[in-house]
Amino acid sequence: MAALSHLLLAALLWVPVGTLTCYGDSGRPVDWFVVYKLPAHSGPGDAAQRGLLYKYLDQDSGGWRDGTGSINSSMGAVGRSLLPLYQNTTSQVKGPPAEPGLSFLLYNDQPPKSSGSWDSSSRGHTKGVLLLDQEGGFWLIHSVPNFPPPASSAVYSWPPSAETYGQTLLCVSFPLTQFLDISRQLTYTYPLVYDHRLKEDFAQKFPHLEEVVKGHHVPQGPWNNSVTLTSRAGATFQSFAKFGNFGDDLYSGWLAEALGSNLQVQFWQKSPGILPSNCSRVQHVLDVTQIAFSGPAGPTFSTTEDHSKWTGVLPLNKRRGKGVEI
Repeated sequence: MAALSHLLLAALLWVPVGTLTCYGDSGRPVDWFVVYKLPAHSGPGDAAQRGLLYKYLDQDSGGWRDGTGSINSSMGAVGRSLLPLYQNTTSQVKGPPAEPGLSFLLYNDQPPKSSGSWDSSSRGHTKGVLLLDQEGGFWLIHSVPNFPPPASSAVYSWPPSAETYGQTLLCVSFPLTQFLDISRQLTYTYPLVYDHRLKEDFAQKFPHLEEVVKGHHVPQGPWNNSVTLTSRAGATFQSFAKFGNFGDDLYSGWLAEALGSNLQVQFWQKSPGILPSNCSRVQHVLDVTQIAFSGPAGPTFSTTEDHSKWTGVLPLNKRRGKGVEI
């Protein structure tokens, strides 16, 4: 029985070779997904009290739905997508980490303590993962401090420091050619790369990735750049990136006008230099103060419980003043 259990677990965690893509909660490849990790105490049950429940959305989910189990599990969308980072061709637990053909960048202005000591004071407030091979890969953009573990840890895990507050993660699968534009965007955001592996041919194909790993950034203005990225299935995503010398607020100083729309913005309420809602320009930028998921089970929570960062083009479903229903 124990042997059967081990075989079942191995089957559930197996990722087909050459299929480097975002994986959904169903265990199947998806073009993109969004995970909204809920704040602790935002729902029923022990897992909610520990802050490990999440809401899940992808192109086929028909809206937000409850995530599969715990965000700490390798069987959910986030853990399964990152599994190639922690496995190798002979063992999923021990041995040299990461598949041999895999290139990756892990960046976070609050890197995991296990990755060493870093000074992020001059770096962009940005967090993410690039995983790619000769066919393509994915870009995971997130708000989670101390995440994900470096490849040398050989195991996926969710940091206890990220359990209390809400967090968001966006994963998009891209063909290889799109990483030219993605890598250039990173020279504007100036991320702190705490773990990486760039195969020699990838360093030649994507010189901006090599620059980012070495700690270089865009050398001169303009200090902002936008680009349209096309996912593996043909969905389009507009990427906006700015360097510190941009000198204006991202939302009221750029995005609202670029998108031609009023915006509602969710940001970390405990960050320094918080800006109030701005209605002084043609397009207004409004701060979100409360978030509610649709349906009788909700949940509803205050932005003071939420470390995630996102913006929505109005009109959104509004309720109770500056609250937003999603």
